[in-house]
Amino acid sequence: MNGNSSSRRAELAADIRRHVGSEATKRLLRTLPEFRLEQDLPKQIKELLDRLDEPKDDAASGEQRQ
Repeated sequence: MNGNSSSRRAELAADIRRHVGSEATKRLLRTLPEFRLEQDLPKQIKELLDRLDEPKDDAASGEQRQ
């Protein structure tokens, strides 16, 4: 019985992954307001995102920040 249950769980997980990644699901999510991408970010958010990117830029160029 445990093997059957494990098999069912694996199949269910595979089905969920397949459906979540489908183009139809992506199209549906794009129509929902909660999932729309903002084209213009507020200044404060943009500044915070820029600060997050700074260490990546320094690490990529081999410089260390002090």
